[in-house]
Amino acid sequence: MYYRPKSEEQKPHLRNLDVPAQIESVNGALALRPEIERIIDRIWEQGFDRIFYTGIGGTYASAMQAEVYARGRTSLDVRVENAAEYLTTGNKQLTSRSVVVYSSVSGNTKEMVALVQKVKALGARVLAFIDTPGSLLTQEGLWDHLIIYPKNEQLKFYMVLNYLMYKNGDFPDYLRYNQELEAHLAQDLLDIEISADPWAWEYAKNKAEFLAAHPDLPHYFIGAGNQWGATYSYAMCYWEEQLWIRTKSITCPEFFHGMQEIITKDTPVTLFMGEDEQRPLAQRVADFLPKVTENYTIIDTKDLPLPGISPEFRGSLSHLMMQAINNRVDAYLELFLRHPLSI
Repeated sequence: MYYRPKSEEQKPHLRNLDVPAQIESVNGALALRPEIERIIDRIWEQGFDRIFYTGIGGTYASAMQAEVYARGRTSLDVRVENAAEYLTTGNKQLTSRSVVVYSSVSGNTKEMVALVQKVKALGARVLAFIDTPGSLLTQEGLWDHLIIYPKNEQLKFYMVLNYLMYKNGDFPDYLRYNQELEAHLAQDLLDIEISADPWAWEYAKNKAEFLAAHPDLPHYFIGAGNQWGATYSYAMCYWEEQLWIRTKSITCPEFFHGMQEIITKDTPVTLFMGEDEQRPLAQRVADFLPKVTENYTIIDTKDLPLPGISPEFRGSLSHLMMQAINNRVDAYLELFLRHPLSI
């Protein structure tokens, strides 16, 4: 008789969750606030016409989240630009008085290197968030302002916008907002991961089993507002690029102009629901899905506790709350599919 250890597939156990590192990571990003404020003070003093958030792939998704966050909150001209599109089409509205904000994990992405070279030659100012020291994009001459700190891309993007809006008179609660985040956000996001772990294990297990039975059927992801960037990025960068699962992502309003016609009883669908201004668009999808499919999941950040954070601030954080849940799903999909996310 052979002893067979209990499989880790039989019980969720906070797989791949480094609690101290995660707390330190979020708090470290929040601690960048004085440096970000000094940079924005200088940019503000010099003046600018527009702020362009740029990226490619996942960083473009984060840029979309920043733009939609600003759109209904400030009169400042904040735009989003895809790096590859800018390199081919250009944008006459990006001028020598513009500010380009971007993030890069590797610091070597070829589209971003080419974009930065082009906008610097134009005379635009560049605020770069780079994860990797010593990478191409950290070289002198490719930035006006550089912050090297890993991960927390969406948080860093929002920190820039929040201070810009504060200086523009659009965010009177800026100081209270940051006091709450700096006191509670890191622990709150960790607690979401911990509490969501059993659910994520079950969700990942079911998805892996469905994928084995239907390998050619794509999984549909739907989102709106700052959840659209999360939806787009999660489907493309995580399920497609890292896990090799076919997906399709779409915005909540566009769902009703095509995709709704091909959703059948067994079609796998996941809806990301946040708490920003576009929540009603997601609610319409949530009301519709039970009428056409049994194989749907709605992940609603409104169901998640966020102690210490005022209700009026939750919408600006709901994409981070969704990311916390998806971190748990990724850990178990990687296990059930026997496909490391690093491949």
